[in-house]
Amino acid sequence: MNTDIADLVLQLNDCCQLQKKTVSTAESCTGGLVSANITEQNGVSSWFLGGIVSYANECKQNILKVNSGDLEKFGAVSETVALQMAIGANQITGSDYAVSLTGVAGPGGGTKNHPVGTVWIAWANKNEANAECFLFNGDRKSVRELAVKQALLGLIKKIKK
Repeated sequence: MNTDIADLVLQLNDCCQLQKKTVSTAESCTGGLVSANITEQNGVSSWFLGGIVSYANECKQNILKVNSGDLEKFGAVSETVALQMAIGANQITGSDYAVSLTGVAGPGGGTKNHPVGTVWIAWANKNEANAECFLFNGDRKSVRELAVKQALLGLIKKIKK
C-alpha cells in the first residue's frame, strides 16, 4: 500500500473512532481501491460499513439508484452522477458519510470534455452532499492512487468539521 494512502487511512480511522462516525464508498474508476486501502488497516470494522463497485452504468442505476436520464444527459463522469452515487451509498448502507468516485483513469476513454485523469469525487452525509472535479496527471495507476488520496482527504475534512 502507498505510504501516503496508509497514513490517510490511519487519520481517517482516528477521526471515525473519535467522532463515532461510519463510512461507505461507491466506486467506479477506482474499482474498489478506496475500500481495499481502508480494509488494509486493522480495526476499521467499527466504522467502515462497506463499498459498492459500480463500474457499469447499469450497476449505478440498479444498485445506487442513479437516474438513467441523468446518465444519458450528463454522462457517468459528471457531478450529478457522482453526487447520486454518494447519496446512494449513504442510503444503502446507512453510513454517516459516503464517498463516491467516477472518472476516466485511462489510458484510453478520454474525450475533449473529459480527458484522461478527470475524476469527480463526491461526499455525502444524511444532510448534504457536494462534489469536486479533479484532473490528475499520470498513468492509470497514478490517476487511481491520486483519486483515492483526494477521496480520503475529503472524508477526513468532512468528519472533522
